Formats: sequence, structure tokens, C-alpha cells
Amino acid sequence: MTEISQLVDGYWEWLRDKTALKTVGQWTEITTPYLDHHNDYIQIYARAEPEGYVLTDAGDTLADLEMSGCPVSRGEKRQEIFRTILNGFGVKEKDGELRIVANRQNFALRKHNLVQAILSVKDMFMLASPTVESVFLEDVASWLDASDVRYTPNVKLTGKTGFDHRFDFVIPKSRKASERIVQAINNPGKNSSTSLIMSWMDTAETRRISGHSDTRLYAILNDSSHKIPNTVPEALNSYGIGTIRWSQREKFMADLAA
Repeated sequence: MTEISQLVDGYWEWLRDKTALKTVGQWTEITTPYLDHHNDYIQIYARAEPEGYVLTDAGDTLADLEMSGCPVSRGEKRQEIFRTILNGFGVKEKDGELRIVANRQNFALRKHNLVQAILSVKDMFMLASPTVESVFLEDVASWLDASDVRYTPNVKLTGKTGFDHRFDFVIPKSRKASERIVQAINNPGKNSSTSLIMSWMDTAETRRISGHSDTRLYAILNDSSHKIPNTVPEALNSYGIGTIRWSQREKFMADLAA
């Protein structure tokens, strides 16, 4: 077993051991080890229904953003990005809840997708001013467009575990450069960096098998309104992930446009 495989196995073991279950009425409350911006654990709920196992956030994600002055519903651009994130993970919004339906075979995958969708939505919108239409993902896309960078947005890649991972942009291989994957992180911290590291570790090997042995991942870190802890880029760099501070993005344009 390779070192990377051992690290991936260790991650899934940690995820399993740190997940807690509790019966709440007709639902099972699933407390995950992932933290949100309040340092509260992400919780979802599951129960068996005729259509399958329904997994939901019970409306917490959108209600939290609304109370924080960052409503997703404000403006067409925000709604478009919100829908893109949900579609990337196969998650639906119904009556203010983020929901997904699973069966016995894909329960773990669907649970993973719902949690990742919750984290992505909270990360993209939490620090956006309610008076500004643009959010960080849109800013990154506009910058790439203005710099004539060719890319495919919102790409889902399947990892060695069979789990799907969504990446914001994939820049295809050219005569001058290998394939590059770009992930925008609006709120850089331990939670977001750990999630990206594990997604990359799970997908890097499958990219090599599919002929993209030299694919490079870049994380664009939003430092426009807050200081990024040094531990974030250090952790990402230690796993071969390139880091680009938004304030210094022009230094890396040649690498992405090649």
C-alpha cells in the first residue's frame, strides 16, 4: 500500500470514528466532524421513505446564511452559482432544505455529496457582503475570462474510493503546460483546506491512471478581507497543491494561461 493510500484510508477511518448518530423523532441525526464558520459541527438528518433514504440539512444552511445577512436568493448571479454548486453534487433544494435521496448501495456517496454541498455553499456565500452581487467564485471566473484562460467550470471527478469530488475549474493540457485544476476557497481555514487535500488525494491517482500523470492543482485563497493563517498554505503545499493568494493572483497568470 502506498503512502497516499494509507493517508486516504486514515482519513476515512477518522471520518467514520468521529461521526455520531442520534435518534430525533422519526429521523436519525448525523453529526459529522466537519466544522462550519461558527465552529459548530455540520449536522444532517436521514430517514427511510418510500422513495429511498432521504438526507437533509433540515433547512439549516440557507437559514444560517439568511440570518447572517448573506441570503443566497439575492440576485440572479448568486442564485446561478448556488444552483451550480447543488447540481455538481446532485443535491436538490426543497422548501429551504438541501436534500438528496439515496439507496443502500449509494448511501455513503450521497451522504458525502450532501455534506460537501453544504460546505461549498457556506464557504462561497458566508463572507459575501449582502450589498454586493458578486461572490468569490464569480470573481475568479471573471479574472480567468479577462485573462483568456481556457477552462471547463464545475467539473466532477471520481476518486479511487468511488466518491465524486467537485472542482471549480479544469484548464486542459496544452503544448506548453499540463492539465491544471483550480479550486476557489473563499474562507481559507483548516476545514476547507483539509477537505480539498482529501479530495485531491482521492482523485490524483485516478487522474494519473487516466493519462493525466502531471496534473497540477491550484487553490486560490481569498485574502481580500481577512488574513490567511500560515498553516493553510503550508498544509496545502505539503500535499503538492499550489496556493495563489487572491491579492497576488497576477503573479500566477502565466502558469494558468499557458
